[in-house]
Amino acid sequence: MTQNAPRLTPLAAALPSSVPFVAPEMTERATGRKFRARLGANESSFGPSPKVKTAIVDACDDVFKYPDPQSFDLKTAIGALHDIPIDNIIVGEGIDGLLSYLCRLMIGQGDVAVTSAGAYPTFNFHVAGFGGILETVPYLNDNEDPDALLQKACETDAKLIYISNPDNPMGTYHSAAVIQNMIDNLPTGCLLILDEAYIELAPDDVAPDFDILSQNVIRFRTFSKAYGLAGTRVGYGIAHHELITAFDKIRNHFGVSVLSQKAALAAIQDAEYLTHIQKAVSDGRNRIAQIAKDNGLTTIPSATNFVAIDCGGDGDFARRVLTALVDQGIFVRMPFVAPQDRCIRVSVGIPEDIEKFATALPKALKTARS
Repeated sequence: MTQNAPRLTPLAAALPSSVPFVAPEMTERATGRKFRARLGANESSFGPSPKVKTAIVDACDDVFKYPDPQSFDLKTAIGALHDIPIDNIIVGEGIDGLLSYLCRLMIGQGDVAVTSAGAYPTFNFHVAGFGGILETVPYLNDNEDPDALLQKACETDAKLIYISNPDNPMGTYHSAAVIQNMIDNLPTGCLLILDEAYIELAPDDVAPDFDILSQNVIRFRTFSKAYGLAGTRVGYGIAHHELITAFDKIRNHFGVSVLSQKAALAAIQDAEYLTHIQKAVSDGRNRIAQIAKDNGLTTIPSATNFVAIDCGGDGDFARRVLTALVDQGIFVRMPFVAPQDRCIRVSVGIPEDIEKFATALPKALKTARS
């Protein structure tokens, strides 16, 4: 008996079956070898606070329950941290999940979204998944270019602009004044998506004040980076209450698990541990910069938990360096688009892993040059 093919929508049928990133586990399965150091996914190998680990263990007795679909306790803590009402907060399955919901709300067939060429690719993935048209502008001196993003949005009648500050994959940032100027000059009908995944690791003058009355910006933050909870998939957005309420139209109401909510709540309450991680990441960035200098390379000043190292050649050379590092069991990544692809991107891991990278890098450079 002949089986019928699944009846995908025309849009879904036309999309490639792909994901924005190749996970380290995928490479390990393909090669049959485990990585000695995971320095590519911008995870925090320092791990979460001991108080978070205790909260996760204590929450195990509650895993038979469905999670609170409103994430009330966590939103209350987030609201207290930022001094904003919980009606202006949406909690979801990391920034990636929230980006998907936002694109579902805002992007229809043929709608335009603007981003930087080579910026965080998951946003592009979701725009395409809902039939949108992606318009891009180049980086300017290894920074995203707010003026060019605004101009492109005006030219294309874009509904969304995406910018991360600090930036992934370069680690650069704009001041709060620059971002606020961008918010103030958005074209009518355009929403700014401000991805602040790395904000806890940035200088104090990077984040503008929250303005919950503004209807043209949504700010996303996560527990995946500084808080060390990438595996729990929990993040949040802050915006005008009308946009926040709209998420309830389409979101997965049980999307954030009991363990994720409890872990994030404990993390946000442990300010002392966050301060410890901020210091550890700063030290790690300095060490990676020194390793690069010892090998005749330069780095891009970073406000994140990773460092972009300029390998001193073009993208093909950087790819050879990356491949040689992977062959030595060191997982790193690199930007996708020239000229930023002249760099490799090294996450700040525990000191032992950074020293493994220090040993592997000169060998990788020698291999790439040969």
